[in-house]
Amino acid sequence: MTTTTSARTAAPFGRSLCAMITPFTAEGALDLDGAQGLAERLVSQGCDGLVLSGTTGESPTTTDAEKSALVRAVREAVGGRASIVAGVGTADTRHTVELALEAEKAGADGLLVVTPYYSRPPQDAVEAHFREIADASGLPLALYDIPGRTGTRIEPDTMIRLAEHPRIVAVKDCAYDLLGTQKVLARTELAYYAGCDEYVLALYASGASGYVSTVSNVTPRHFRAILDAFDAGDTAGAAHLQQRAVLLVESMMSSGLPGTVTAKALLGALGLPAGPVRPPLRPADRGTVDGLLAAYEELVSAR
Repeated sequence: MTTTTSARTAAPFGRSLCAMITPFTAEGALDLDGAQGLAERLVSQGCDGLVLSGTTGESPTTTDAEKSALVRAVREAVGGRASIVAGVGTADTRHTVELALEAEKAGADGLLVVTPYYSRPPQDAVEAHFREIADASGLPLALYDIPGRTGTRIEPDTMIRLAEHPRIVAVKDCAYDLLGTQKVLARTELAYYAGCDEYVLALYASGASGYVSTVSNVTPRHFRAILDAFDAGDTAGAAHLQQRAVLLVESMMSSGLPGTVTAKALLGALGLPAGPVRPPLRPADRGTVDGLLAAYEELVSAR
C-alpha cells in the first residue's frame, strides 16, 4: 500500500480541465469544426486539459465512431498544448475496453472511466472492472466517482487498493464525501480532480490536483484564476473568486437541468459552438437562458 504522500500529488492531466460539451450541428450531427473551435478557445483561455465524451459531452447518446472522431479532431486543434482525456465508461466492461483501445488509437492522453451504472455491482466487481480496463490499454486512467448518477460508490478502501495499479493515477470526484476524499489523499498518490464546480477550491486546498469543470465551458479563465490565486498564496483572493462564481454555478448545475443542457444553452446564447442536445435531453427554455445570461454577465462584469 502506498504510504502517506505530500500535501499535493502531481497533476497527470494538468490542473484546469474542462468537461467539454460535444457540439452538434442544427440537425443534430457531430460538429467537428465547432469542437475544434471550442477546444481552441478553452485552451487559449486557461484550460490545460480537456475531458471529451464525459457526462457533459453526452456520451450516452454519441456513437463509438463519433467518440473517436471527436478525439482526433480535438487533438488536431490543440496539438500538445493540452491533455485530452477520453470518457470511455459504460455499464459493460467489454465495451469499455473496446472504447479505451479506440481512444488510445485516436490520440487520447488518458481515460476517464465511470463506475458501471444501473447493474450496481458490488465493490469486488467494481475493482475488477477498473483493473481490467487499466490492464487493456497503455493509457493512464482516471476513475470517475459519481454515485448520484451511477447508483454505486467507489468506496475509499476500493480506491486505495486500485491506487496500487501503475496506470490508475487519478480520480474525478463527484462523491460529495470530503472525509473519504481526504482518506484516499492521505494514503495514496492518486491525483484528485474536483468534479463539482462548487468544490474546486475546497478540494484544491485539501490537496487535490485540480478540477474537471462543466462551468469552465463558458468561463475557463475564472476557474483557472482560483487555482492561480491559491498557488500564489492569496487564499483570500481565491476564496473571493470561488464565491463570485456561486450564482453561475448554481444556475448551471443546480437548476433542475443537467449541466449539459445549461452549458449548451449559454454557449449558444453567447454565439459559441454548441448546438442542440440529443434526446432524451431537451433544450432550456427562454426564461432559463435569460437567467443563465444574467448570471454569466454578473460574473464577468465583476471586478
